[in-house]
Amino acid sequence: MKLLRVFTAGILSATLLLNLDAHAEKIKIKSASLSVTNGDYQLNTDFEIALNPILEQALKKGVALNFATEFKLFIPRWYWINKKIYRHKQIETISYYALTQQYRLNNGLLSQNFRTLKEALQVLSQLRSHPITPILGLQEDMGYIAELRIWLDLSRLPKPFQVEAFNSEEWSLGSDELLWNIGLPLQKSL
Repeated sequence: MKLLRVFTAGILSATLLLNLDAHAEKIKIKSASLSVTNGDYQLNTDFEIALNPILEQALKKGVALNFATEFKLFIPRWYWINKKIYRHKQIETISYYALTQQYRLNNGLLSQNFRTLKEALQVLSQLRSHPITPILGLQEDMGYIAELRIWLDLSRLPKPFQVEAFNSEEWSLGSDELLWNIGLPLQKSL
């Protein structure tokens, strides 16, 4: 009986350690909000992003890492699944250039160079006043559900890496979905 307790305690400890390790490699959403400025909707978010040694090594060897941020807006329905009325997806890429020993963060419109990975990840983890294309048909005094998530987009890796990445936990990096309620009209920011 004592041996069974020790064995059970060992299994529980191992499970907790594995869960802590898996939790450490997730992207955490620290805050998210939608605001309106001059009639335009803007998304503000803070993430906590940490790369594991495998991803850092791949980045140093020239593999660009693409992070996808997705924002959705739903109309809640009690009788059926929520109706999606808006979806916005943005891709941001971190790459390393060995010749200049700099990290580059690119979002399609703007490229920035950084001396350290920490600086690049810090900018990636903060989305400020990101414009959301006009959302048609929003009604005042109605509640909506917003959803936000961010993940490492494995489909944008070079093909040889995709095979390894899809079968490896080290390449699985993403946040849980964050859901929150939004009431209109939003508070205006200046």
